[in-house]
Formats: sequence, structure tokens, C-alpha cells
Amino acid sequence: MTNENLIAASDFCEYHRIDVAFIRTLSEFGLIHTHVISQQVCLVPDELEKLEKIITLHNHLDINLEGIEAISHLLERMDEMKQEITSLKNRLRLYE
Repeated sequence: MTNENLIAASDFCEYHRIDVAFIRTLSEFGLIHTHVISQQVCLVPDELEKLEKIITLHNHLDINLEGIEAISHLLERMDEMKQEITSLKNRLRLYE
């Protein structure tokens, strides 16, 4: 990943009216991946959709970080299970 693809967390935070410390906290919790370049926190574009969902859960639904962590884990697990179901369906088609 090149540095040109990264987005400054300060720009993202300004747009969404949140504090950069919130982004750092999410990174410490392992909920998002960030890069630090020249003491500036930067975001990977692939993380933006996930980050916006987290902001919605936290700000609009008033869910704390522990709750967001649990919800994120469950959503990831559901995605894994969907992929497994699709794979199993494809294998079953071979025997039909």
C-alpha cells in the first residue's frame, strides 16, 4: 500500500465532526487498521465503510466501544458463515 492511497484521519474526523482520539482508540481496540506517518494517523481507504458504520453505532445508537467490538465480531462471523454456506451449496450442486 502506497502512502498516496492513505487518508489523513484528521480530514476524515473533520468531515464527520469527531475527535482523532476516537480513531486512535478504535485502532487500539483492533477495530480498524491505521498507519502513522510523520506522527499523523492515516486511514486505509478499505476501512472507511467499516469506520462509518462504527461511528453510526457509537454516535447515533450510543453504543460503547465494548459493544461495538462485540457487534463487529458477530458481523465478521456472519460473513464467514455466509461464505461457508455459499461454498457448501456450490459443492452440493456437483452431486445433483
